[in-house]
Amino acid sequence: MYQFSYAEIVEDTFADTRAREREAVERAVALLRKAEAAGAASRETVEALHFVRQLWAILIEDLASPENDLPQKLRADLISIGLWVMREAEAIRLGQTEDFTSIIEVNQTIAEGLK
Repeated sequence: MYQFSYAEIVEDTFADTRAREREAVERAVALLRKAEAAGAASRETVEALHFVRQLWAILIEDLASPENDLPQKLRADLISIGLWVMREAEAIRLGQTEDFTSIIEVNQTIAEGLK
């Protein structure tokens, strides 16, 4: 029978969670790139923006939770980034901009930080 320390189990769970978060943000980046290629008025854009807004709503909710173990400053910074991403997504949805560059770059940077 294998025996694992609590620290090993917690670390594995943390690593698994980060990997899932990274995969979700990478999916958002892929959808945004596809939307950018298809154009701001495309079905791909609707799907990408819906996914991005849902993803960041979930991430922000988790970051705001008192059970989140990240340092308070980091959590606040990530919440601010998430709110910015959601505002940019809304600006694209409303036709106020057709520029996907910044929202893609920020999400890509977040994904890389989760490695």
